[in-house]
Amino acid sequence: DDGPNGQVMYSISSHTSARAREMFEVDSKTGEIRVKGKLDYEQRNVFEINIQAMDMGPAAVPEHCDVLVDIIDVNDNAPEVTLTSLSSTVSEDAPVGTVVALFSATDKDSERNGQVQCEIEKKLPFKLDSSMKNYYELLVQHPLDREKASQYDVIITCTDAGNPPL
Repeated sequence: DDGPNGQVMYSISSHTSARAREMFEVDSKTGEIRVKGKLDYEQRNVFEINIQAMDMGPAAVPEHCDVLVDIIDVNDNAPEVTLTSLSSTVSEDAPVGTVVALFSATDKDSERNGQVQCEIEKKLPFKLDSSMKNYYELLVQHPLDREKASQYDVIITCTDAGNPPL
């Protein structure tokens, strides 16, 4: 169309949620949708935006279309460790397999970004065992000898599989 009938004005319809209107804007001349707020996958991973297009002619009738915006998760959360149980002292005659601590490690991110792996130094007489996803036991792996070491500093390092890992 020519003239006013060929000029189209775009807007976000009132059928769009207030949250989506806070996060996105549309260029009234081109219809280009732009992000104007801070997106966070963990808070909301999809938005539905109802776009209205209307020519500038005298008998203009608005047309609508729904645009679904899928948010892609980025690795913005580090793993969190929650200690469930801890034995502050362990007898030197504790049998191999004795549970010293129980903890969980979780990551709010999704997919690879949320996959958590925990480890300890190999030279310690302890090991980590995970019988359920994200739940770990710190176990005695080798006999303890108080004369060789009266205490151990066990540092548990948990990282996610994101890029870069956190």
